[in-house]
Amino acid sequence: MSVSDLIRLMSDGAFHSGEALGREIGVSRTAVWKQLRKLEGLGLCVEAARGCGYRLLNPPAPFRGADIVANLSRSARQHLRHLFVEDSIGSTNTFLLDRFGQGAGHGEVCLAEWQSAGRGRRGRSFYSEWGGNIHFSIGWQFESGVGALEGLSLAVGVIMAELLSEQGVDIQLKWPNDLLVSTPSGLAKLGGILVEVRGDAAGPCQVVIGVGINIRLSEQGRAGIEQPIAALADLSADISRNALVSAMIEAHIQMLERFEETGFPAWRDRWNACHVYRDRAIRIYQGNTVSDGIARGVDDAGNLIVSVGDEQKRFTGGEVSLRGCP
Repeated sequence: MSVSDLIRLMSDGAFHSGEALGREIGVSRTAVWKQLRKLEGLGLCVEAARGCGYRLLNPPAPFRGADIVANLSRSARQHLRHLFVEDSIGSTNTFLLDRFGQGAGHGEVCLAEWQSAGRGRRGRSFYSEWGGNIHFSIGWQFESGVGALEGLSLAVGVIMAELLSEQGVDIQLKWPNDLLVSTPSGLAKLGGILVEVRGDAAGPCQVVIGVGINIRLSEQGRAGIEQPIAALADLSADISRNALVSAMIEAHIQMLERFEETGFPAWRDRWNACHVYRDRAIRIYQGNTVSDGIARGVDDAGNLIVSVGDEQKRFTGGEVSLRGCP
């Protein structure tokens, strides 16, 4: 028996006796109780009631691969070569990078209920609770070289902002890879994007796009994250996790098919329209150097244009971090 087996059985939010859970999974009541004790560490809260048994409070909606595929268009199903749905994994991005090493990876999507080694830009970790996030990665091979992929992570930001806008969630984009929302307490991070590339400058090259979205977060989880954070459950109670993943697969396949032909310019104006700091004062951290400027838009390569004094400077995503000034 795994913890995931137990969570899936209890995802209906109803009470289940320890005896019934053990009978379903084929273990003793004692074994069930030991697994129940592990759930708090995964961001889940269990209520126990004498005579009723146990139930999950605010239970997650597990990924259901068949439902996700059924919601795809015929074209997307033809391009999707494999959908992996993992209960627990180190990193969905690493999984697909390894698949490329095995001669696969193109047109493949990996989802995970929980990640033990999720990561973001500049090696930062990505917090995970079982069923509380969307951990999504898609692999794609481009016949052109790495240089043709400039601005790809920003194009991903555009399609995610547009998808969530259709769900009634207004997304603002922080260069180069953060998805932000406005809350009564100010801006908060809803998710992020990580693009990893392998290959030659002349091509071909393999790309894995990772997108992490907070669906729901426990109070314990929020307290352990050292930045303002938001979850979709705070913003809209009606968003289906499985339906959103289907829409993400659809949108990413359409974007990736087009990106190699057009590059980032086809998405530049839409990105600039969502740019949270456009024409606002920002502070730029570049190694040990800190400077202030006014953020402008991004150019055709996805570089951020910043007015620093009388100069217009361009920064690439790997060089800098930025913060808004009060």
